[in-house]
Amino acid sequence: MGFRPPDPLAAPRFSGPRTFMRLPHIETTEDVDVAVIGIPTDDAVSYRSGARFGPEAIRSASVFLRPFNPHLRVDVFDHLSVVDHGDAPTVPGYHEETLRRIQAYLEPVHRAGVIPLCLGGDHSMTLGELRAAAAVHGPLALVHLDAHSEVWDAYYGVRYFHGTVFWRAAEEGLVDPARSVQAGMRGTLYGAADEEEPSRLGFRSITWDELRNLAPDEYGDLVRERVGDGPAFLSFDIDFVDPAFAPGTGTPEVGGPSSERALAYLRALRGIDFRGLDCVEVAPAYDPGGITALLAATVCFEMLSLVALTRRGRGSGASARAQGP
Repeated sequence: MGFRPPDPLAAPRFSGPRTFMRLPHIETTEDVDVAVIGIPTDDAVSYRSGARFGPEAIRSASVFLRPFNPHLRVDVFDHLSVVDHGDAPTVPGYHEETLRRIQAYLEPVHRAGVIPLCLGGDHSMTLGELRAAAAVHGPLALVHLDAHSEVWDAYYGVRYFHGTVFWRAAEEGLVDPARSVQAGMRGTLYGAADEEEPSRLGFRSITWDELRNLAPDEYGDLVRERVGDGPAFLSFDIDFVDPAFAPGTGTPEVGGPSSERALAYLRALRGIDFRGLDCVEVAPAYDPGGITALLAATVCFEMLSLVALTRRGRGSGASARAQGP
């Protein structure tokens, strides 16, 4: 049956070590479909720090989750073998070295045919993830839900920040902007030119004012048409969601979607060949009651559900192989 959480009816969910969904903590890629990996870093934030504690908070909140997704009609662990692979190495105060270590840690995971689901951590970490993924799969389509496009060229004269990650990714050839969609952008900007930056790089950018008028299935159809059948990467910044529902983040932007609406857009991304996934920018120090961490854990569960649906359709995956014909 592959790796899966213990039976929650046999032992209380608040017992045991805090892994994601109480999954086994095993640093292996053998007989694994998805590896959940924390990336505790926040050296590249431009305002409030604290996302280095995001992976810990997401793991703790994830004990609330159960294996069956009633919206997508899939039992995740019937189709996927999943482990909590621990944390990627980071070097506080040395961001570019952190990026190198993230890439070195994740590239063997990709080469083993395993999909990393990474818990953040500030959004700059995604550059290391994309370097690892592109080294194995080639340039990926980016599917990006966020209040910010993250395509500034530099902050304070420095090129590696959480707000520059997708400019760098396009510049390095890690993503194919012609196959990529960013959605949810809103809030004040440094200037009118900022609105045009994604399209100048070739991204399809959908502001929140535009996205709010699209039904989730319309958004999903738009993304599938642009991404096509090639490999893709899904990045969800928790500040995509209105801070009334997700206050625990470093750069909140008011006037966004509810948690319910955000999850509906995420669930609409069925049928895409995701080779990497992340949820970033959870900062627990600003998260009363842990509602942001719980939302982030649920986002990660929905990502697992999307992968499970794809594997169910193909009849593939370590769990399917273990079950046999």
